[in-house]
Amino acid sequence: MITTRFMELRKRRGLMIALTLVTIGIPTVFLVIRLLLHAFAPKTYGPAGGYAIYTAFVSGVLYVFGFIVAATLGATAGSADLTEGMFRHLVVTGRSRLALYLARIPAGLAIIVPLVAIGFTVVCGVCVFAAPTQLDYQGVHVPTGLSRAGLESWAADHADEVICNFGFRIGPSSPIAAAANSVPCGNGPGGGPVSVKQAPPGSQGQPQASQAQINEAARLIARMDYSDYARQFLYPSDSLMIKSGLWLELEAVVGFVVALGLGSLIGQRTVAVIMMIVLEVILTPILSRARIPHLSNLQRAVVGLATAHLAPGGLPVLGGGGGGPAGGSGNPGLLPESTTVAVCVILAWLIGWTILGAWRMMTRDA
Repeated sequence: MITTRFMELRKRRGLMIALTLVTIGIPTVFLVIRLLLHAFAPKTYGPAGGYAIYTAFVSGVLYVFGFIVAATLGATAGSADLTEGMFRHLVVTGRSRLALYLARIPAGLAIIVPLVAIGFTVVCGVCVFAAPTQLDYQGVHVPTGLSRAGLESWAADHADEVICNFGFRIGPSSPIAAAANSVPCGNGPGGGPVSVKQAPPGSQGQPQASQAQINEAARLIARMDYSDYARQFLYPSDSLMIKSGLWLELEAVVGFVVALGLGSLIGQRTVAVIMMIVLEVILTPILSRARIPHLSNLQRAVVGLATAHLAPGGLPVLGGGGGGPAGGSGNPGLLPESTTVAVCVILAWLIGWTILGAWRMMTRDA
């Protein structure tokens, strides 16, 4: 029965081509173009891979499109028999309606899971093997993986570059002010992105700083920027790629199962797909960030918010900033929610929509 459901879905060539183009074609074409541009004009176009490209693709492309593609397949599997007039013939065979419905879940997942995995593998391969060889942090080539003390030591040895390029804000009485004004950077007071608050009228200007003071100022700037530097990597780690792959597959499973139940419940594919797109693209980002008084628990019941909270640290989800790949919240701007609650919400959506879809199929008139 599962094999039959699988073959029915796979024979929909138009649907399979569309799903393949979205999950595999879009990442492949984009990355191939970046590889070619970097090969022909390396000074103009940066490397095709790297940590930044990886996080942008995983959280901005595969995360959204994987859900939509899975939802499209799920809505099709849940409503195809009804819209094509085959439901009556299935009922006449005497097979259990519940078994017919449940057989669609593994059949659909056998299609969508490999598609998402292939697209994700392409992104991982390019981002690792075509990653930049040097970390470009705020316009300066900085060694990767330095500890706080290591970054401070490196900054002291490259004080002029740090003061002129690393961004920071200081007051006129700060010990960095004299060093910032003593280093000739060419832009602004004391350096490129440096912002020094002006001293009150009539006050004494900053004296020239010694080299020791300039080095100490560079150490202080590096100390202030370390948390941001610690989130910069040349390419994603193995643990981050494994966690990201599992997380994307979870998102695809949720999209398929929910859309399967919704498609079976309303008996239409188009409406179900539109509703799933609205949920993923519009409602989830809004409810994940908005603070609505007395409705926070209702917001936490949205499955998109729950899956976003399970994102590996280092991935910016729903427009938020991510932490490093070693851990940490992927998006501290999301509405707070514990991991236990997130898991319970996801299970509730999977079980609830499976029950609703199966119930509607069992009670629908043939």
